[in-house]
Order: sequence, then structure tokens, then C-alpha cells
Amino acid sequence: MHFRSNSVRVIDIFCGAGGFSEGFRQAGFEVIWGVDKWEPAVITHRANHPSSQTVMYDVERLSLLPDEEFDEMIPDAEVIIGSPPCAAFSNSNKSGKGDKAEGIRLIEAFLRIVARKKWKSGSILRYWILENVPNSENYIQDSYTAKYLGLEGDQILQVKNTSSGIYNAVYYGVPSRRKRYFCGKFPHPEKTITDKADIVLLKEVLNRLGKPNEKYSEKIKDPNYEFELDGKDVSDHHYIQKLARHQWKTAKRMKQDKGYMGKMAFPENIEKPARTVMASMTFGARESMIYGNGRGSYRAPTIREIASLMSFPIDYRFYGKSIGLKYRLVGNAVPPKMAYALAKAITLKENIKPRETYQPIIHRDNGHFFDLNGQKISPAREKRRHPKSRFKYHIPYLIVDTYRVELTNHHSDFQNLDFKWGVEIHRSQGPKARVFTPNLSRSVFTEEELQKMDEFCNFLEKSLVSYDKFQMIYRMTTYERRKQSLIGPFELLYAVRDLIDNLARTSNMSIRIKSPTAPFYIPRKIGIGYYVLCRAINEMEKLSL
Repeated sequence: MHFRSNSVRVIDIFCGAGGFSEGFRQAGFEVIWGVDKWEPAVITHRANHPSSQTVMYDVERLSLLPDEEFDEMIPDAEVIIGSPPCAAFSNSNKSGKGDKAEGIRLIEAFLRIVARKKWKSGSILRYWILENVPNSENYIQDSYTAKYLGLEGDQILQVKNTSSGIYNAVYYGVPSRRKRYFCGKFPHPEKTITDKADIVLLKEVLNRLGKPNEKYSEKIKDPNYEFELDGKDVSDHHYIQKLARHQWKTAKRMKQDKGYMGKMAFPENIEKPARTVMASMTFGARESMIYGNGRGSYRAPTIREIASLMSFPIDYRFYGKSIGLKYRLVGNAVPPKMAYALAKAITLKENIKPRETYQPIIHRDNGHFFDLNGQKISPAREKRRHPKSRFKYHIPYLIVDTYRVELTNHHSDFQNLDFKWGVEIHRSQGPKARVFTPNLSRSVFTEEELQKMDEFCNFLEKSLVSYDKFQMIYRMTTYERRKQSLIGPFELLYAVRDLIDNLARTSNMSIRIKSPTAPFYIPRKIGIGYYVLCRAINEMEKLSL
């Protein structure tokens, strides 16, 4: 039995801001119900999907309700979509080492709802789709028995099917790279972009929207859909969020000098597709998305820019009371164009024509929408670091043949605030990674090198302090250190780098290191940096006694 797309009902579990729902709405489906326990998400979904009865409720608790309450609360529908929170599985969560238990429970709560709707008498459920980060695939079983899900009966829910897999949204018209895992019962969506040359570039999105405030009095054409709005009606775009120096400096260092990791563009390279939009807004990290704002100035993307990179239409509103909340609403969403491709695949499977002309959103607004347009946003002030802050960084922009010299306090007793600083030579990464702490003899250096290193160390000595005071200086803001002319870990590393730049031209010969197994050689610049830092650390150790 086939159905008409305008009569196909959809319910959205863990609906978030409604990106998954929006893609199905655009294809002509009727989103009738949604649920999330995060209030800004519920308000946003309600406002942009007025036909939906969106409720704020805990999904895990919902999945365990008695039958009568369960069916009374959740309407029947032909399609169920859902995107359980993915932080536990994300590779950005402590390199993918987060606690998976909660993430697994939430996925199973979604599957329990699907199973109960699918196995009920007279079920109308035809398709269902679960979305999550790629790493979640490793924690989702091929199938689940009723017993495993805490249900009665001997049925089996087949979760992984031929269409299940990792999809990159950039090939479905989304102007940013975003790989996500989809599983459930649904037909395989056809790519809308098969040639990489046709992938939408970042500059195309930015040019359509115009710079913040630039097109406030003009028409703005949607970067993803064939319609336009008066510039003043495009929310969350006409403001500028400049980044403080400490923010963009940290981001630049992390992007271009992160140990063994490759360099990233700073600011963003607009000649390429946009990178993955992250779930949280941060500007001191490698993943930060940062745009140029004139010579020597940088800014954060506007919420509208981020939303367009996720393929939200420019009439979609995000009901957060701050920039951070709005960013989270966007960053956690399923891109509508990816969702549209999935919805379209269902219509084609059912031999019906999907809606292909964009239908403007009729908002159900409570009158309390907070628009960032016109807001004056001050750059963030740098704060002091936590007393137990850890430090582990190499001599900046100095990695030679995979060797680097790192200054670290990781061997401290943080519990008792007893700090210890050290120097290590690191080589390579992963299984091949090695750490060395050799005793370098002065005999391996030339007379000229020794003279300049001694001069440097003698000059530096008067600025060195004990381990504990060095930790205290590290905690200070950049302004505090500059005002008091103090040398902290970063200042020390940059000073050593300057010395190496002047010294390393004297000789290119490698330095031979004795080893219990077999001697090996390190690049000369690495040896110089290690030797000088060791002398500084040894002096600090004396001051700590």
C-alpha cells in the first residue's frame, strides 16, 4: 500500500532544533510530534514547525511508560526519525574516550520507542531512521530482541540494513563537510553531488549572505534555496563578534602548530568547502571556525552563517537567549538538506513526487524571540587558568623529522599542588611514538653554539623562578605577564625558538645520542632546544628546594 507524501506523518525523537524535521517538511511530509528535554530545542522546534505538537520530556523515561500512557502521549505515524545526543561517541570528546554508557542508553530508548510502535497491533509505521556520529556505529548492534529492550515477546528489531552507513552531507547539497551514521529502515538516498567540483564552497555561502550588517537594507538570497528575504528580516546575522587577541592567538597556534597534527588554515580558507560545524562554540581550539575581519582582526561566524553552512533556510529561527545557546542549537542539528535526501528517497520508494519548491516557514512565535541583529558584543576577556592547569607544549613551529621538544608539568602532584616541570624529546606519534630524556654533553656542540647558549641561559637566569611560581605565572593572563615582564611557559618556549633561529645556521650536523640499546641521532635544532630548556628547568629545580 502506497501513501501520498502530504499525508505522511512524521514524529521526531530527540528533535533538537528541528533540522531532521525541516528536511522532511521541505519534502512535503507532515511533522506532527516532537520531543526533547532541552527547553531551547523544544521552543525552537515548536516555533518553526507549527503543525507539530512538540513536548519537553525525558526520552528514556518516555520509552518506558506503560502502554496506555505511551500510546496516549506518542501519536502513531508512518515515519519515525531521531538523533540521540552523540557527545559520548564523538571523537571530539576526549579523543573519543568519553563514557559510552549514557549514549548507548539513549540509543536504546529510541529503539525501544520504534519497536513498541512497530510491533503494536494495527501499526502504521513504515520507515524509521536513527542518526548519530560515525563512532556510534561500533556501539549499535545489528539487531535487538524484545527482551534486550525490556519488552515482552520474541520479536527482533533489525537495526542495520543495506542502506545503513556513514553519509557525508556535503554530497547531499549541504555546504559543509559532515559525516554521520544513519541506520534503520529506509531506502538509500541518492547523492545530489557526484563531482567534487560541484561541492559548494564557503565563499559562495558568505557572498550570498554578505558580511554582517552589509546587506541589512538589501535583499538577501538564501545560499541553499531559491528564495530571498529583506536583509533586516534575516535574523542573527547583522552583528559582529570580534575575537580577543588571546583567543585567536591560541586558535592559530593550535591550528598551525599542533605537534604531529597537520596544519589547518587560519583564518578559514573560503576557497574550500566549510569544515564540520561543531556542537559548541569555542575559539581557543583547533576546531574553531574563525573568519578574517580586516587586517590583523578576526571574528566569529554569525549564527546565520553557521546555520546556512548546515543548510538551514534563512527564515529558520533559533530560540536561544545567547550566542552560545543558538550555536549549540545549530551545531547539534541534522542538516535539513541531508534529511531532505532521506525523505525524498522514501517518496521515490513509494512512487510519489516529493515537494521540490521551497515553502516558507509559518512561525508559531511566542513573541519572545531574541534576535542578535544590532547587538553590541564585546570581545571576551582572558581569565586566569585553574590552579591545577596542565601544560604540555613543544617549542613553537619546530618539528624536525617528526622530532619535537616539549615542556610539560604533567609529572606534577596536582592533587597536592606540588608542581614539577620537565623537558622531553618526542618522536613520531601513535604506535611509533617515542619519548627521550637524554643527558646531552656540552661536547656535542660547537664553540660558537656553546657561547651563545651560555649567554642566553645566563641572561635568562635572573627571570627564572621556582616550579610553583612558574605554575602561578602560567595561570596568569597574557596581560598580567606582560605588565610584570614575567616569563611563563609560552614565553620561555618562544625565547628558545628565537635562540635556535639564530644558532642553528652554524651547523646542520645531527647530534649523536648514546642509548642502552643503540646510539641514535637527533636533529641539531632539537638538541639545542632540549639542552637550553634542560638548563632552565635545572635552575628552577634549585630554586624549588
